[in-house]
Amino acid sequence: MFLAGILLILIFALLSFYFVLWAHNHIRNYVLMQKLPGPPKSNIIIGNLSYIQEKPEKIFKRLRECAQNFYPVYKLFAVHRIGANILSPEDCELILSNPVHNEKGYIYKLIHKWLKFGLLTSKGLKWQIRRRILTPAFHFNILQEFVHVFNEESEKLVEELKTQCTRSYININPHIAQFTLKTITETAMGTKLEFIDKREKKYKKAVYDIGKILLYKMIHPWCIETVGSFLNPWFFKERKVLRTLHTFTQAVIEEREKNFSDIELPKEEHDVYKGKKRLAMLDLLLSAKRNEGIIDNEGIQEEVDTFMFEGHDTTSVALGFAFMLLANNKHIQENIFQEMVQVLGDVRKKPTYTELQNLKYMERCIKESLRLYPSVHLISRTLGEDVITHTGHLLPKNGIAVIHIFDIHRNPEIYPDPEKFDPDRFLPENCQKRHPYAYLPFSAGSRNCIGQRFAMLEMKATLCAILGNFVLEPIDTPETIVLVVDIVLRTKEGIKIRLVPRGYRQ
Repeated sequence: MFLAGILLILIFALLSFYFVLWAHNHIRNYVLMQKLPGPPKSNIIIGNLSYIQEKPEKIFKRLRECAQNFYPVYKLFAVHRIGANILSPEDCELILSNPVHNEKGYIYKLIHKWLKFGLLTSKGLKWQIRRRILTPAFHFNILQEFVHVFNEESEKLVEELKTQCTRSYININPHIAQFTLKTITETAMGTKLEFIDKREKKYKKAVYDIGKILLYKMIHPWCIETVGSFLNPWFFKERKVLRTLHTFTQAVIEEREKNFSDIELPKEEHDVYKGKKRLAMLDLLLSAKRNEGIIDNEGIQEEVDTFMFEGHDTTSVALGFAFMLLANNKHIQENIFQEMVQVLGDVRKKPTYTELQNLKYMERCIKESLRLYPSVHLISRTLGEDVITHTGHLLPKNGIAVIHIFDIHRNPEIYPDPEKFDPDRFLPENCQKRHPYAYLPFSAGSRNCIGQRFAMLEMKATLCAILGNFVLEPIDTPETIVLVVDIVLRTKEGIKIRLVPRGYRQ
């Protein structure tokens, strides 16, 4: 009895110590973060978050107002969570270039039920192991094999769009989303999709449904925590949507595993599979499970969910914005076509890997499109140590930093006439003058996007197919589209363009 009492006292003392330590750090963080400028708070519960608790399009505008009014850093907070919103490349460099800040920020808890702890959201040793497993899947030797898939699916996309040419305009977004979902599934998962059965169509819809649900939770942060999730009016719908998402990717894994034969897992980061069979990312995961035991079924599911989402949705929205910009800038569209004539000869042919690499002007156009409309418009980190910004603000360890890529890309001090679509901004001589963290469409530092070369290659192949067969005419313009906050950057009502069949003019 005496020993039991002593044990209870020790447990209570230990818990009290950790609570005092937590409270001390929490109060310090709260006091320091409160010193940042920002919109005024409305009450002690929701802080100043009420400033952006609006419809998605209004939230987007409010964030842009904050960027103008409180540059280069401001706070948004509710209850006990305060985020430092970063707007300058100098402060971005302090955070993204330092591995101590590699842990993703609190906002990523939004997607934990969906993606759990895959490469996007994991940290520490787990992230390092997953990155080592997956890096070879995006080696340039492997990407060359993927060009065939990009070309094949682009050709199918063209045939589908030819049936739409008689219309005065089309919403290009759903066509591209289906295309990019097919390419990521075949290249990374080794599975072909045709969108004939209901399962595939339900998955595509579920990706968009989850975005709406997560947006609600983003501006009602008390719904993020498990204990408050029942306050989400879409609680039961979220469970249903998550079941659709997970069931689909689980089926993809099971199908691949049935026909899977062991491959040798690369022992070094830059080793690649040199067999005749095309390497899928999923093959690496299955080999890591069977041969080394460094990942289990749950881990494979995490990575497949992550790449099925990131590998198709981000590229899809990037292509949609690129098509709109080219439709509204006919001279630039024509310049790309002439480069295609010069590099490809026959613009209707399927380009090779080398030919795609040689389309330098097209690449500058894609980069400029991603500057104006970065698919991932903000990212977040948990600070691993105190950070003093270039303007002297102290951001405390364990604080939340939110980096607004959209605003950095439209800073007039960095990009004169920032609303103008000007591919020459990415001429080598112009890039040399620019801060290295002023352009972040694929993030930066050690946690940069593992699939950025994959995405660039896919976008080039798609542009070759589309511009080789159509002239893009404007319907929507940068002035008429309404941007909304979502997991990725979207427009309120898609992107409308007109497709005019192109003759064999060369």
